[in-house]
Amino acid sequence: MEQENISVGLDIGTTKIVAMVGKKNEFGKVEILGIGKSKSLGVHRGVVNNITQTIQSIQQSVDEAKINSGMPVERVVVGIAGQHIRSLQHSDYITRQHPEEVIDEKDIEALIQQVYKLVMLPGEEIIHVLPQEYKVDGQAEIKEPIGMYGGRLEANFHVVVGQVSSIRNIGRCIKSADLELSNITLEPLASSEAVLSREEKEAGVALIDIGGGTTDLAIFKDGIIRHTAVIPFGGNVITEDIKEGCSIIEKQAELLKVKFGSAWPGENRETEIVSIPGLQGRDPKEISLKTLSKIINARVVEIIEQVFLEIKNYGHNEQKKKLIAGIVLTGGGSQLKHLKQLVEYITGMDTRIGYPGEHLAGETPTTQTSPVFATAVGLLMNALETDAKHQAPQVATAPVGEEVQLTETEADPVEDPIALNRKTILERWADKFKNFLDNA
Repeated sequence: MEQENISVGLDIGTTKIVAMVGKKNEFGKVEILGIGKSKSLGVHRGVVNNITQTIQSIQQSVDEAKINSGMPVERVVVGIAGQHIRSLQHSDYITRQHPEEVIDEKDIEALIQQVYKLVMLPGEEIIHVLPQEYKVDGQAEIKEPIGMYGGRLEANFHVVVGQVSSIRNIGRCIKSADLELSNITLEPLASSEAVLSREEKEAGVALIDIGGGTTDLAIFKDGIIRHTAVIPFGGNVITEDIKEGCSIIEKQAELLKVKFGSAWPGENRETEIVSIPGLQGRDPKEISLKTLSKIINARVVEIIEQVFLEIKNYGHNEQKKKLIAGIVLTGGGSQLKHLKQLVEYITGMDTRIGYPGEHLAGETPTTQTSPVFATAVGLLMNALETDAKHQAPQVATAPVGEEVQLTETEADPVEDPIALNRKTILERWADKFKNFLDNA
Protein backbone atom coordinates (compact mmCIF):
# COMPACT_ATOMS: atom_id res chain seq x y z
CA MET A 1 0.00 0.00 0.00
CA GLU A 2 1.58 3.28 -1.06
CA GLN A 3 1.61 6.01 1.55
CA GLU A 4 1.08 8.78 -1.06
CA ASN A 5 -2.46 7.60 -1.77
CA ILE A 6 -3.55 8.04 1.84
CA SER A 7 -5.46 11.21 2.75
CA VAL A 8 -6.96 12.59 5.96
CA GLY A 9 -10.09 14.64 6.66
CA LEU A 10 -10.33 16.45 9.99
CA ASP A 11 -13.77 17.57 11.20
CA ILE A 12 -13.40 20.08 14.07
CA GLY A 13 -16.92 20.14 15.51
CA THR A 14 -18.48 21.62 18.63
CA THR A 15 -19.10 18.26 20.32
CA LYS A 16 -16.50 16.00 18.70
CA ILE A 17 -13.34 16.09 16.60
CA VAL A 18 -13.06 13.34 14.00
CA ALA A 19 -9.92 12.40 12.04
CA MET A 20 -10.69 10.06 9.13
CA VAL A 21 -7.91 8.28 7.21
CA GLY A 22 -8.75 6.74 3.85
CA LYS A 23 -7.79 6.00 0.26
CA LYS A 24 -9.50 5.28 -3.05
CA ASN A 25 -9.88 1.62 -3.99
CA GLU A 26 -9.59 0.21 -7.53
CA PHE A 27 -13.29 1.02 -8.19
CA GLY A 28 -12.84 4.70 -7.33
CA LYS A 29 -14.77 4.34 -4.05
CA VAL A 30 -13.47 5.72 -0.75
CA GLU A 31 -12.09 3.10 1.62
CA ILE A 32 -11.91 4.20 5.29
CA LEU A 33 -8.72 2.82 6.88
CA GLY A 34 -9.20 4.28 10.36
CA ILE A 35 -11.19 6.78 12.39
CA GLY A 36 -10.07 8.73 15.46
CA LYS A 37 -12.68 10.49 17.59
CA SER A 38 -12.27 12.73 20.63
CA LYS A 39 -14.49 15.03 22.68
CA SER A 40 -14.20 18.61 21.44
CA LEU A 41 -13.34 20.82 24.40
CA GLY A 42 -12.20 24.16 22.99
CA VAL A 43 -14.86 24.83 20.32
CA HIS A 44 -18.10 26.77 20.81
CA ARG A 45 -20.68 26.97 18.01
CA GLY A 46 -18.11 25.97 15.41
CA VAL A 47 -15.55 28.60 16.50
CA VAL A 48 -12.31 27.85 18.40
CA ASN A 49 -12.43 29.62 21.78
CA ASN A 50 -9.70 27.71 23.62
CA ILE A 51 -6.58 27.02 21.54
CA THR A 52 -4.83 24.71 24.08
CA GLN A 53 -7.85 22.43 24.59
CA THR A 54 -8.55 22.28 20.83
CA ILE A 55 -4.92 21.28 20.10
CA GLN A 56 -5.15 18.48 22.71
CA SER A 57 -8.46 17.22 21.25
CA ILE A 58 -7.01 17.28 17.70
CA GLN A 59 -3.89 15.36 18.80
CA GLN A 60 -6.03 12.80 20.64
CA SER A 61 -8.24 12.08 17.58
CA VAL A 62 -5.24 12.05 15.18
CA ASP A 63 -3.31 9.63 17.45
CA GLU A 64 -6.33 7.31 17.58
CA ALA A 65 -6.68 7.49 13.76
CA LYS A 66 -2.95 6.62 13.39
CA ILE A 67 -3.35 3.56 15.66
CA ASN A 68 -6.58 2.37 13.96
CA SER A 69 -5.25 2.80 10.43
CA GLY A 70 -1.57 1.94 11.03
CA MET A 71 -0.72 4.94 8.81
CA PRO A 72 1.22 8.15 9.50
CA VAL A 73 -0.94 11.31 9.53
CA GLU A 74 0.83 14.45 8.28
CA ARG A 75 -1.42 16.52 6.01
CA VAL A 76 -5.11 17.18 6.66
CA VAL A 77 -8.08 18.87 5.03
CA VAL A 78 -10.09 20.80 7.62
CA GLY A 79 -13.71 21.93 7.56
CA ILE A 80 -14.78 25.40 8.66
CA ALA A 81 -18.21 26.41 9.99
CA GLY A 82 -19.44 28.71 12.74
CA GLN A 83 -21.78 31.63 13.12
CA HIS A 84 -19.29 34.04 11.48
CA ILE A 85 -19.79 32.42 8.04
CA ARG A 86 -21.96 34.32 5.59
CA SER A 87 -22.51 34.16 1.86
CA LEU A 88 -23.36 36.66 -0.86
CA GLN A 89 -24.12 36.74 -4.58
CA HIS A 90 -21.80 38.76 -6.82
CA SER A 91 -21.50 39.36 -10.58
CA ASP A 92 -18.25 40.29 -12.29
CA TYR A 93 -16.77 40.41 -15.78
CA ILE A 94 -13.49 40.69 -17.68
CA THR A 95 -12.83 42.06 -21.15
CA ARG A 96 -10.49 39.73 -23.05
CA GLN A 97 -7.58 41.23 -24.97
CA HIS A 98 -7.71 38.55 -27.70
CA PRO A 99 -11.38 37.73 -28.47
CA GLU A 100 -10.27 35.82 -31.59
CA GLU A 101 -8.77 33.15 -29.29
CA VAL A 102 -10.97 30.64 -27.45
CA ILE A 103 -11.70 31.08 -23.74
CA ASP A 104 -9.46 28.87 -21.62
CA GLU A 105 -8.85 28.17 -17.93
CA LYS A 106 -6.57 31.23 -17.60
CA ASP A 107 -9.54 33.50 -18.40
CA ILE A 108 -11.72 31.78 -15.80
CA GLU A 109 -8.85 32.05 -13.30
CA ALA A 110 -8.47 35.80 -14.03
CA LEU A 111 -12.20 36.33 -13.48
CA ILE A 112 -12.16 34.39 -10.18
CA GLN A 113 -9.05 36.28 -9.00
CA GLN A 114 -10.90 39.53 -9.67
CA VAL A 115 -13.69 38.48 -7.28
CA TYR A 116 -11.10 37.81 -4.54
CA LYS A 117 -10.27 41.54 -4.68
CA LEU A 118 -13.75 42.46 -3.42
CA VAL A 119 -13.63 44.75 -0.39
CA MET A 120 -15.01 42.90 2.63
CA LEU A 121 -16.00 44.18 6.07
CA PRO A 122 -13.04 44.69 8.46
CA GLY A 123 -11.71 41.36 9.73
CA GLU A 124 -13.45 39.27 7.04
CA GLU A 125 -11.92 37.17 4.31
CA ILE A 126 -13.25 35.31 1.27
CA ILE A 127 -13.14 31.53 1.77
CA HIS A 128 -14.72 30.26 -1.45
CA VAL A 129 -15.57 31.82 -4.82
CA LEU A 130 -17.98 29.45 -6.53
CA PRO A 131 -18.90 30.28 -10.17
CA GLN A 132 -22.57 29.66 -10.98
CA GLU A 133 -23.45 30.66 -14.54
CA TYR A 134 -21.41 32.42 -17.19
CA LYS A 135 -22.28 34.92 -19.91
CA VAL A 136 -20.19 35.28 -23.06
CA ASP A 137 -20.82 38.50 -25.04
CA GLY A 138 -24.28 38.77 -23.48
CA GLN A 139 -25.27 35.14 -24.21
CA ALA A 140 -26.64 33.90 -20.87
CA GLU A 141 -26.96 30.58 -19.00
CA ILE A 142 -23.63 29.08 -20.09
CA LYS A 143 -22.35 26.44 -17.68
CA GLU A 144 -19.01 25.74 -19.38
CA PRO A 145 -17.50 28.65 -21.38
CA ILE A 146 -14.12 26.99 -22.08
CA GLY A 147 -13.59 26.55 -25.82
CA MET A 148 -15.99 29.34 -26.83
CA TYR A 149 -15.09 32.61 -28.60
CA GLY A 150 -15.96 35.93 -26.98
CA GLY A 151 -14.62 39.33 -25.90
CA ARG A 152 -16.54 39.83 -22.65
CA LEU A 153 -16.71 37.02 -20.07
CA GLU A 154 -19.21 37.51 -17.23
CA ALA A 155 -20.21 35.26 -14.34
CA ASN A 156 -22.46 35.12 -11.29
CA PHE A 157 -20.59 33.97 -8.19
CA HIS A 158 -21.57 32.54 -4.84
CA VAL A 159 -19.03 34.04 -2.44
CA VAL A 160 -18.52 32.53 1.03
CA VAL A 161 -17.02 34.86 3.63
CA GLY A 162 -15.60 34.16 7.11
CA GLN A 163 -13.68 35.90 9.87
CA VAL A 164 -9.91 36.05 9.40
CA SER A 165 -9.25 35.45 13.11
CA SER A 166 -11.34 32.25 13.20
CA ILE A 167 -9.60 30.88 10.09
CA ARG A 168 -6.17 31.69 11.51
CA ASN A 169 -7.03 30.15 14.90
CA ILE A 170 -7.83 26.87 13.14
CA GLY A 171 -4.53 27.13 11.24
CA ARG A 172 -2.65 27.73 14.48
CA CYS A 173 -4.27 24.63 16.11
CA ILE A 174 -3.34 22.44 13.12
CA LYS A 175 0.26 23.67 13.08
CA SER A 176 0.64 23.25 16.87
CA ALA A 177 -0.66 19.68 16.58
CA ASP A 178 2.34 18.98 14.22
CA LEU A 179 0.10 18.67 11.15
CA GLU A 180 0.20 20.34 7.77
CA LEU A 181 -2.94 22.10 6.48
CA SER A 182 -3.43 21.04 2.87
CA ASN A 183 -6.84 22.66 2.35
CA ILE A 184 -9.69 24.34 4.20
CA THR A 185 -13.29 23.97 3.01
CA LEU A 186 -16.78 24.96 4.10
CA GLU A 187 -18.41 22.14 6.10
CA PRO A 188 -21.86 22.25 4.40
CA LEU A 189 -20.02 21.82 1.04
CA ALA A 190 -18.11 18.82 2.42
CA SER A 191 -21.30 17.23 3.80
CA SER A 192 -23.08 17.77 0.48
CA GLU A 193 -20.30 15.93 -1.39
CA ALA A 194 -20.80 12.94 0.92
CA VAL A 195 -24.61 12.61 1.05
CA LEU A 196 -26.17 14.21 -2.06
CA SER A 197 -26.52 12.55 -5.45
CA ARG A 198 -25.96 14.39 -8.74
CA GLU A 199 -29.68 14.00 -9.61
CA GLU A 200 -30.72 15.71 -6.36
CA LYS A 201 -28.35 18.64 -7.00
CA GLU A 202 -29.82 19.00 -10.51
CA ALA A 203 -33.45 18.85 -9.36
CA GLY A 204 -32.90 21.26 -6.46
CA VAL A 205 -32.21 20.20 -2.88
CA ALA A 206 -31.55 21.76 0.55
CA LEU A 207 -29.01 19.95 2.72
CA ILE A 208 -29.48 20.57 6.47
CA ASP A 209 -26.55 19.37 8.58
CA ILE A 210 -27.56 19.49 12.26
CA GLY A 211 -24.39 19.42 14.35
CA GLY A 212 -23.78 19.98 18.05
CA GLY A 213 -23.18 23.74 17.92
CA THR A 214 -24.44 24.85 14.51
CA THR A 215 -26.92 23.87 11.81
CA ASP A 216 -25.43 24.23 8.32
CA LEU A 217 -27.49 24.76 5.18
CA ALA A 218 -26.44 24.30 1.54
CA ILE A 219 -28.90 24.74 -1.34
CA PHE A 220 -28.24 23.30 -4.81
CA LYS A 221 -30.19 23.81 -8.02
CA ASP A 222 -29.24 22.80 -11.61
CA GLY A 223 -26.16 21.12 -10.16
CA ILE A 224 -24.81 24.45 -8.84
CA ILE A 225 -24.48 25.70 -5.24
CA ARG A 226 -27.00 28.54 -4.83
CA HIS A 227 -27.05 29.43 -1.16
CA THR A 228 -25.18 28.60 2.06
CA ALA A 229 -25.91 29.60 5.65
CA VAL A 230 -24.77 28.67 9.15
CA ILE A 231 -27.40 28.93 11.92
CA PRO A 232 -25.83 29.20 15.41
CA PHE A 233 -28.05 26.52 16.99
CA GLY A 234 -27.60 22.77 17.08
CA GLY A 235 -28.10 19.69 19.25
CA ASN A 236 -26.41 21.31 22.25
CA VAL A 237 -29.16 23.90 22.76
CA ILE A 238 -31.73 21.06 22.88
CA THR A 239 -29.63 19.35 25.60
CA GLU A 240 -29.37 22.68 27.44
CA ASP A 241 -33.17 23.10 27.34
CA ILE A 242 -33.69 19.57 28.74
CA LYS A 243 -31.15 20.31 31.49
CA GLU A 244 -32.96 23.52 32.50
CA GLY A 245 -36.50 22.20 32.02
CA CYS A 246 -36.00 18.96 33.97
CA SER A 247 -33.42 20.33 36.50
CA ILE A 248 -30.86 17.61 35.79
CA ILE A 249 -27.15 17.59 34.91
CA GLU A 250 -25.93 17.90 31.30
CA LYS A 251 -24.71 14.30 31.01
CA GLN A 252 -28.18 12.98 32.02
CA ALA A 253 -29.89 15.45 29.67
CA GLU A 254 -27.80 14.23 26.70
CA LEU A 255 -28.57 10.57 27.52
CA LEU A 256 -32.29 11.35 27.85
CA LYS A 257 -32.29 13.12 24.46
CA VAL A 258 -30.47 10.27 22.68
CA LYS A 259 -32.35 7.34 24.28
CA PHE A 260 -35.89 8.64 24.82
CA GLY A 261 -36.05 11.96 22.94
CA SER A 262 -38.61 12.55 20.20
CA ALA A 263 -39.34 15.63 18.09
CA TRP A 264 -43.06 14.79 17.99
CA PRO A 265 -44.85 15.17 21.38
CA GLY A 266 -48.06 13.50 20.18
CA GLU A 267 -46.64 9.97 20.26
CA ASN A 268 -45.90 9.79 24.03
CA ARG A 269 -48.64 9.05 26.59
CA GLU A 270 -48.80 10.97 29.89
CA THR A 271 -48.18 7.72 31.79
CA GLU A 272 -44.76 7.06 30.19
CA ILE A 273 -42.20 8.03 32.81
CA VAL A 274 -38.43 7.57 33.04
CA SER A 275 -36.58 7.57 36.38
CA ILE A 276 -33.19 9.31 36.69
CA PRO A 277 -30.79 8.53 39.57
CA GLY A 278 -30.42 11.39 42.07
CA LEU A 279 -27.06 13.04 42.80
CA GLN A 280 -25.00 11.82 45.79
CA GLY A 281 -27.65 9.51 47.26
CA ARG A 282 -30.63 11.85 46.70
CA ASP A 283 -33.98 10.44 45.65
CA PRO A 284 -34.31 9.58 41.93
CA LYS A 285 -36.16 12.03 39.67
CA GLU A 286 -39.16 10.99 37.58
CA ILE A 287 -39.57 12.69 34.21
CA SER A 288 -42.56 12.30 31.89
CA LEU A 289 -41.58 11.44 28.30
CA LYS A 290 -44.41 13.70 27.12
CA THR A 291 -42.78 16.68 28.89
CA LEU A 292 -39.39 15.69 27.46
CA SER A 293 -40.67 15.58 23.87
CA LYS A 294 -42.48 18.94 24.34
CA ILE A 295 -39.19 20.57 25.41
CA ILE A 296 -37.34 19.02 22.42
CA ASN A 297 -40.15 19.89 20.00
CA ALA A 298 -40.16 23.60 20.95
CA ARG A 299 -36.44 24.02 20.21
CA VAL A 300 -36.40 21.82 17.07
CA VAL A 301 -39.33 23.79 15.59
CA GLU A 302 -37.35 27.01 16.18
CA ILE A 303 -34.26 25.61 14.38
CA ILE A 304 -36.29 24.27 11.44
CA GLU A 305 -38.20 27.54 11.05
CA GLN A 306 -34.91 29.49 10.88
CA VAL A 307 -33.61 27.09 8.22
CA PHE A 308 -36.92 27.31 6.31
CA LEU A 309 -36.66 31.11 6.39
CA GLU A 310 -33.23 30.82 4.69
CA ILE A 311 -34.74 28.45 2.09
CA LYS A 312 -37.52 30.99 1.42
CA ASN A 313 -34.95 33.82 1.22
CA TYR A 314 -33.20 31.85 -1.53
CA GLY A 315 -36.50 31.94 -3.45
CA HIS A 316 -37.92 28.41 -3.08
CA ASN A 317 -41.46 29.77 -3.61
CA GLU A 318 -40.62 30.88 -7.17
CA GLN A 319 -41.40 28.24 -9.78
CA LYS A 320 -37.97 28.54 -11.41
CA LYS A 321 -36.12 28.07 -8.10
CA LYS A 322 -38.30 25.29 -6.66
CA LEU A 323 -36.37 22.56 -4.84
CA ILE A 324 -37.93 19.45 -6.37
CA ALA A 325 -35.77 16.97 -4.40
CA GLY A 326 -36.83 18.62 -1.12
CA ILE A 327 -34.67 18.39 2.01
CA VAL A 328 -31.88 16.03 3.08
CA LEU A 329 -31.11 15.90 6.82
CA THR A 330 -27.68 14.79 8.04
CA GLY A 331 -25.31 15.25 11.00
CA GLY A 332 -25.68 13.88 14.53
CA GLY A 333 -28.87 15.86 15.19
CA SER A 334 -30.67 14.18 12.26
CA GLN A 335 -30.88 10.94 14.29
CA LEU A 336 -33.51 12.42 16.60
CA LYS A 337 -36.69 10.31 16.46
CA HIS A 338 -39.52 11.63 14.24
CA LEU A 339 -37.44 14.60 13.06
CA LYS A 340 -38.06 13.71 9.39
CA GLN A 341 -41.86 13.81 9.92
CA LEU A 342 -41.68 17.14 11.78
CA VAL A 343 -39.56 18.74 9.01
CA GLU A 344 -42.05 17.55 6.37
CA TYR A 345 -44.94 18.90 8.47
CA ILE A 346 -43.38 22.38 8.91
CA THR A 347 -41.92 22.87 5.42
CA GLY A 348 -44.26 20.75 3.27
CA MET A 349 -41.16 19.45 1.42
CA ASP A 350 -40.10 15.83 0.83
CA THR A 351 -37.43 14.87 3.36
CA ARG A 352 -34.95 12.03 3.79
CA ILE A 353 -32.06 11.28 6.14
CA GLY A 354 -28.68 11.51 4.34
CA TYR A 355 -26.17 8.71 4.92
CA PRO A 356 -22.63 9.09 3.52
CA GLY A 357 -22.58 5.52 2.18
CA GLU A 358 -22.91 6.18 -1.58
CA HIS A 359 -19.23 7.05 -2.14
CA LEU A 360 -17.83 4.50 0.34
CA ALA A 361 -16.53 1.02 -0.44
CA GLY A 362 -19.09 -1.78 -0.15
CA GLU A 363 -17.65 -3.48 2.95
CA THR A 364 -17.64 -0.28 5.10
CA PRO A 365 -19.16 -1.02 8.55
CA THR A 366 -22.54 0.65 9.21
CA THR A 367 -21.08 2.53 12.21
CA GLN A 368 -18.91 4.51 9.75
CA THR A 369 -21.81 5.31 7.38
CA SER A 370 -23.79 7.07 10.13
CA PRO A 371 -24.95 10.67 9.45
CA VAL A 372 -22.65 11.66 12.36
CA PHE A 373 -19.65 11.12 10.03
CA ALA A 374 -21.14 12.87 6.95
CA THR A 375 -18.86 15.93 7.21
CA ALA A 376 -15.75 13.81 7.96
CA VAL A 377 -16.43 11.62 4.88
CA GLY A 378 -16.89 14.75 2.74
CA LEU A 379 -13.61 16.21 4.02
CA LEU A 380 -11.82 12.91 3.34
CA MET A 381 -13.17 12.96 -0.25
CA ASN A 382 -11.95 16.55 -0.59
CA ALA A 383 -8.53 15.51 0.80
CA LEU A 384 -8.23 12.65 -1.74
CA GLU A 385 -9.13 15.07 -4.56
CA THR A 386 -6.67 17.74 -3.35
CA ASP A 387 -3.83 15.21 -2.97
CA ALA A 388 -4.56 13.75 -6.42
CA LYS A 389 -4.23 17.24 -7.94
CA HIS A 390 -0.91 17.76 -6.14
CA GLN A 391 0.43 14.49 -7.52
CA ALA A 392 -0.77 15.14 -11.07
CA PRO A 393 2.22 15.96 -13.34
CA GLN A 394 0.37 18.47 -15.56
CA VAL A 395 0.12 22.22 -14.91
CA ALA A 396 -2.48 22.59 -12.18
CA THR A 397 -5.07 25.32 -12.50
CA ALA A 398 -8.37 25.66 -10.67
CA PRO A 399 -11.01 23.43 -12.35
CA VAL A 400 -14.04 25.28 -13.66
CA GLY A 401 -17.21 25.07 -11.62
CA GLU A 402 -15.45 23.47 -8.65
CA GLU A 403 -14.78 25.19 -5.37
CA VAL A 404 -11.76 27.47 -5.35
CA GLN A 405 -9.46 27.20 -2.39
CA LEU A 406 -8.91 29.85 0.26
CA THR A 407 -6.70 32.82 -0.59
CA GLU A 408 -5.22 35.59 1.50
CA THR A 409 -6.47 39.10 0.87
CA GLU A 410 -2.96 40.54 1.02
CA ALA A 411 -1.17 41.28 -2.27
CA ASP A 412 0.98 38.45 -3.64
CA PRO A 413 4.73 38.97 -3.43
CA VAL A 414 6.31 39.70 -6.83
CA GLU A 415 7.18 36.43 -8.56
CA ASP A 416 8.16 35.21 -11.97
CA PRO A 417 4.84 35.46 -13.95
CA ILE A 418 5.37 32.09 -15.68
CA ALA A 419 6.01 30.34 -12.37
CA LEU A 420 2.99 32.13 -10.88
CA ASN A 421 0.69 30.64 -13.50
CA ARG A 422 1.90 27.17 -12.64
CA LYS A 423 0.86 27.53 -8.99
CA THR A 424 -2.72 26.84 -8.02
CA ILE A 425 -4.61 29.32 -5.85
CA LEU A 426 -4.35 26.80 -2.99
CA GLU A 427 -0.56 26.54 -3.23
CA ARG A 428 -0.14 30.32 -3.25
CA TRP A 429 -2.41 30.66 -0.23
CA ALA A 430 -0.79 27.74 1.61
CA ASP A 431 2.69 29.28 1.17
CA LYS A 432 1.52 32.59 2.60
CA PHE A 433 -0.41 30.95 5.40
CA LYS A 434 2.71 28.95 6.43
CA ASN A 435 4.77 32.16 6.40
CA PHE A 436 2.17 33.90 8.53
CA LEU A 437 2.11 31.06 11.10
CA ASP A 438 5.92 30.85 11.17
CA ASN A 439 6.18 34.57 11.89
CA ALA A 440 3.29 34.66 14.38
